[in-house]
Amino acid sequence: MPVPQPARSRVAVVQVLVLALLGTLGARLWFLQVRSGAQFQQAAAANDLRSVVTAAVRGSILDDQGRALVDNRTVLDVTVDLNTLAREPQSGRPVLERLAAALGVPAAQIEQRARLCSPTVGQPCWTGSPYQPVPVARDVPTRLAVKIMEERDRFPGVSAVPGAQRVFPEPYGAQAAQVLGYLSPVTPGELDAPDTKYQPTDMVGRSGLEQTHDDELRGVSGVAEVAVDNLGRAVRTVSATPPVPGDDLVTTLDAHVQAVAEQQLAAAVKSARNGWDKNSGTRYKADSGAVVVLDVNTGGVVAMATYPSYDPSVWSDGVSAAQYARLTDPKAGTPLLDRAYQGQFAPGSTFKLVTASAMLQDGFPARGVYDCSPSFDVGSQSFHNFEGEAFGPITLKRAIEVSCDTVFYRAAYQMWLRDGGNRPVTHPADPVQTMAAAYGFGRATGIDLPGESPGDVQNRQEKLATWKQMKDIWCRRAQTGYPEVAGSDPARAAYLKQIAHENCQDGWQFRGGDAVIEAIGQGGILVTPLQLARAYAALANGGTLYQPHLEKAVIAPDGHVVSTYRPKVVGHVPVSPATRSFLVSAFEGVAQEGTASGVYGPWPQNRIAVGAKTGTADVYGKQATSVFASFLPADHPQYAVAMMVSQAGQGAMVSGPAVEKIEEALYGVQGGAINPRAALLPQPPATLPGIRPDGTLVAPADQVLPPACLPPPGYGVSQALPPAFTEPSVLAAPPYYLPERRYAGLFQAGALA
Repeated sequence: MPVPQPARSRVAVVQVLVLALLGTLGARLWFLQVRSGAQFQQAAAANDLRSVVTAAVRGSILDDQGRALVDNRTVLDVTVDLNTLAREPQSGRPVLERLAAALGVPAAQIEQRARLCSPTVGQPCWTGSPYQPVPVARDVPTRLAVKIMEERDRFPGVSAVPGAQRVFPEPYGAQAAQVLGYLSPVTPGELDAPDTKYQPTDMVGRSGLEQTHDDELRGVSGVAEVAVDNLGRAVRTVSATPPVPGDDLVTTLDAHVQAVAEQQLAAAVKSARNGWDKNSGTRYKADSGAVVVLDVNTGGVVAMATYPSYDPSVWSDGVSAAQYARLTDPKAGTPLLDRAYQGQFAPGSTFKLVTASAMLQDGFPARGVYDCSPSFDVGSQSFHNFEGEAFGPITLKRAIEVSCDTVFYRAAYQMWLRDGGNRPVTHPADPVQTMAAAYGFGRATGIDLPGESPGDVQNRQEKLATWKQMKDIWCRRAQTGYPEVAGSDPARAAYLKQIAHENCQDGWQFRGGDAVIEAIGQGGILVTPLQLARAYAALANGGTLYQPHLEKAVIAPDGHVVSTYRPKVVGHVPVSPATRSFLVSAFEGVAQEGTASGVYGPWPQNRIAVGAKTGTADVYGKQATSVFASFLPADHPQYAVAMMVSQAGQGAMVSGPAVEKIEEALYGVQGGAINPRAALLPQPPATLPGIRPDGTLVAPADQVLPPACLPPPGYGVSQALPPAFTEPSVLAAPPYYLPERRYAGLFQAGALA
């Protein structure tokens, strides 16, 4: 029976649709298998591979003679294999509990360290790959590690392997904690950054030299490609690249001088606290301070100490929350802060270096006669000499020697008047402020440490900018006062209200009183001890302003020198040779017959001439800051030393004697005589620490280590660790390589026994 025409048409349409679908499917299959086959094959293969990262051993930080300030030592780490634990009952929880009991720690601590980090899981956790052993305990005693390894039936997936731990040897007791800095694990944000340079297992420098030289010290992590099955289990290692140890950083610090600087700063604080402040009727608080020893001819930092400080070994095993809270607690003095380059103090009379330089360059006669009266009046304000002293008509040299404030008050006021006073000329010279900038004050020095404070030299532009920002607040306070202060200190509240009223009216003006008080290093002047030392170094070396630095050289693991630091000149102080000669002579006079003569009483000035300046800076609401700056030898300068101690009184009584003790140690001065054998560092070493043909550094004679501490012969980066410390179940991970380090601190006798 013939098919009706409508039915035949429907069949044809269905046939066309079926053929079209088959053609589309065929075309799609061709596109996936032929056109894009290689791409999808590559993606599928990549899906079967996982990257396992092994962190490199971090480079050491050394002093100028090769003594280790930060090093590594081999410790035994207990690790767990997550793949093995996953096959155990309850995902290995009973194993972790038994391990915690053996280690004597809470089970929660081990469980937290064994978990993988994720956006919902915070520290502590494992940032690395799940296909490599996860460290859950550090520096485990050898006997305990061996016991755990022997009881494999009780601790499946648990291993004891050597690892490198950051340590602080503290040669001679030198800590330099803030300068050296600390490490912490890389953060998820750093790993996710588009241009990240980090691997999941990296430890990253967070402060000090560890931060600024992190790239050189960190090295290159090892990476292994591990094949996994459809259940995510590692089956084999496809390829492995061993880690490359980080480079070593040789610094300009001298461990022995650093230790003396730390000791003398602490002694100065203790001495000040035994002193009586007649102004407040209490003992001096001496709550903080710092000291810097600078190579005047290169800008190299020979020593830099701060108070309060702390023991850097708190970072070796990971700092606790309580420890970190104390390090950053203002009530504890914020020990994490390095006041040598981050603390800002009024320099007091040590700033007269700047004012005297400005005077001489502005035309004041070096051999003129100046009136050292007990006070000097500007309008309704009276500015007094220290303790009302008066020396009558004296020379400028003598004014520097006895630190006569009123001589510098008058000179600064006259220079302010030349600029037009309250109606300044179009382009005022501002000689003192301009000279301060030339000496490097008011801006960061550029030292290779993070978070440097710039200090402050208040000028007309800054006053105007501050006034625009603060005017509304000052005007409101001029009306309301400071009721929150009035209850406990009515006098201070009244003073603050008066200041607010004056600032509201014309706080933008740089007045005569501003110029006068800044001339003696107070008012709007704040400096860091590092800036102060550099300023005196610039005077001593003839006017060259160097960028302070701690880096001396970078040395690769094989012993070759990667780079050496070249001193950087960042400016020249505009003082003539005659002016410099005059000032050097005046500062020598300070040490011989001026305010520092008591400090250098027995010093052999005829053989090692010293230039010095004392300072006692008044701080509103606090006790005076003790300040002292010096340079030596004056005729062929080598070092500049500056110390500042907050709330400690006179510079000649506290900071000065401590600085003199540091200088005694540098040159071996004992009882007024020079003992060359006792001299720690008559001049900074011009060469790098010695390097043997095999790449090992030659330790100084006083730091030679006993043979028992040296690494076994033949160990190198190409050697795997002893089989006793490998776990067969985790061989899919890259083998543990013995890092090629060169210092005995990495190896402890018996650590691999």
